[in-house]
Amino acid sequence: MLYTGPMRIPGFGPEPFFDDKNRAFWILQTGGWTFYLLLRLANTLGSGAEARYLIPPVISVAAGYSITLVLSAVYRWLMGRSKFVTSGGAVFAAFAAIATTSLIDASMYALLNKSSGIEAGLFLGMLTINSLLIGGWTALYFGINFYIMLEQREDDLLRLEGQASSAQLAMLRYQLNPHFLFNTLNSISTLVLLKQTERANAMLSRLSSFLRYTLANEPTAQVTLAQEVETLKLYLDIEKMRFEERLRTSFEIDDATKDARLPSLLLQPLVENAIKYAVTPQEDGADIRVEARLVGAMVRITVSDTGQGETAGFTDPTSSTGVGLANIRDRLGQAFGERQSFSYGPNAEGGFTVTIELPLRAGDAA
Repeated sequence: MLYTGPMRIPGFGPEPFFDDKNRAFWILQTGGWTFYLLLRLANTLGSGAEARYLIPPVISVAAGYSITLVLSAVYRWLMGRSKFVTSGGAVFAAFAAIATTSLIDASMYALLNKSSGIEAGLFLGMLTINSLLIGGWTALYFGINFYIMLEQREDDLLRLEGQASSAQLAMLRYQLNPHFLFNTLNSISTLVLLKQTERANAMLSRLSSFLRYTLANEPTAQVTLAQEVETLKLYLDIEKMRFEERLRTSFEIDDATKDARLPSLLLQPLVENAIKYAVTPQEDGADIRVEARLVGAMVRITVSDTGQGETAGFTDPTSSTGVGLANIRDRLGQAFGERQSFSYGPNAEGGFTVTIELPLRAGDAA
């Protein structure tokens, strides 16, 4: 038989039964015909017939076994053709197999009974029995193969959906605002021109560490909150060398939340937005606070600043900030489905706050 994909059958072990197509065929072919032979022999012995009448069932089953082997090769070839050729060819091949096995069976009984020829009634009886037998074998053959083909298509569809999801996650990851990179390189260039080599080397070293992390991790990977915070600190170390005392940061991360997993570099755009809209416009800069606490089975992460509250960047979806927020919302949806929330708005201190909630355990994700 032709088997084109995995199919699990209870009782055949942990591996998909049809992973090995040849093994599956020979098990079903040999097992099925052996069972049929035992039924024929039991029926013959149960009827009180002489021992010599055990010969026809053995020859009949051997003929059926061999003929269906030929049928399997014919069907395998037909299944790669058009529907008309497949259906027409299968019907013709099945009738030929039925006629051949019936002729063999009738000949054996005629020889056993020392008849001068094959009786029409005997042949018609054999034809009826073999029509059911070969017809059932054919139906089972095509039924199993078409079912496996359907399973394979579903597996292919799931694999393609997974690849599309991974590609989308990668695309969202690569949308991260690269402005800080250009700003950092400009700052390093300025420091070199001013011959402040120590500060330039320090900034370059921190930039190297940050980029090494971003390039080492897969775009679709998830990291622990502790790892994300450490990466965020690397990024802020770079920005602090640009803004110095104008950029003031603090972290309050609950120990119970440190092992929570989230998409890598999820928080970096939020801090970048806070720097752009809170620190940069104000002469004395601003404070940026990152907090994470456990709320039931969820981890609540907030990124807040002491800027001027809601700005055009957050309300305009075409701005870099608007794109960044949409990016984060999409990445959360891809990673956790409905088991997450994302909100933002002005805070009581006059600044701006973004709040993310996600499952503490990966198993809770949708």
